[in-house]
Amino acid sequence: MRKLMTASLLALMAGSASAEDVTLQLKWVTQAQFAGYYVAKDKGFYEEEGLNVDIKPGGPDIAPTQVIAGGGADVMVDWMPAALAAREKGLALVNIAQPFASSGMMLTCLAESGITSPADFPDKTLGVWFFGNEYPFLSWMSQLGLATDGSAGGVTVLKQGFNVDPLLQKQAACISTMTYNEYWQVIDAGITPEQLVTFKYEDQGVATLEDGLYVLEDRLADPAFQETMVKFVRASMKGWKYAEANPDEAAMIVLENDETGAQTEKHQKRMMGEVAKLTAGSNGALDVAAAERTVASLLSGGSDPVITKAPEGAWTSMITDKALAE
Repeated sequence: MRKLMTASLLALMAGSASAEDVTLQLKWVTQAQFAGYYVAKDKGFYEEEGLNVDIKPGGPDIAPTQVIAGGGADVMVDWMPAALAAREKGLALVNIAQPFASSGMMLTCLAESGITSPADFPDKTLGVWFFGNEYPFLSWMSQLGLATDGSAGGVTVLKQGFNVDPLLQKQAACISTMTYNEYWQVIDAGITPEQLVTFKYEDQGVATLEDGLYVLEDRLADPAFQETMVKFVRASMKGWKYAEANPDEAAMIVLENDETGAQTEKHQKRMMGEVAKLTAGSNGALDVAAAERTVASLLSGGSDPVITKAPEGAWTSMITDKALAE
């Protein structure tokens, strides 16, 4: 028996020693927005693929593009506008999978501001996230023909922190929110849905792809790295589908991984329910038509577009093709 136990222990240690290390950089803090990755780790889906995945939370002072550029991560979660803007500036990022099929971004406005449609935006103050999150907004304003420098007939941009204070304190008529997060923070603050007017980017025809998985292009030239990413994407999508089917359990797994203790069970369960609507229907493969719509939106910025030319090599199906086939 002792020999058997020793042999089993040695086998376990050998398996652990041979596991491939992968570092994932998230776009934001630990929350249900990233539940699929935490579920994949908690349920052993990464381990089954021979991977040892380190999930690094983001934050207000963490730019995933800078982290991956500096070698601090193998793969990152980011929105396509930020990734394409970085690519045009010389950081060759490539989308290898797209867990989020739909956009959750919107502007949430106080009804008392008098805004009932985008035609009412001129001469209003709008809260906007930066650090790469501003690109969809800037593209939308350009398509509307609205200057964002505060000049007459345009809009005044309030650089919004990652909270809803500008709306609650009436510093802005509208603020940036996500369907799964900040909108509910406004509701929890005591404002009723009837007191709000919301504009989903998708409904306005300016939705851009969010929460894709990106790696550096030069690393994809390595067959070994390709195979590691195939395993990572396969396990991650297994985690996402499990999270969709078991939203409350997924939310609790997220909470267990929140070292800050800042999240609440109520908020994370609600968030997971909303996030599941955005990942529904996705098997991880990028919808090229959606990517091309994102590019078209970013190019249509008049004299100041987010990107100046259609990117080449900004996405690939090589990873998901293999991950879905096995």
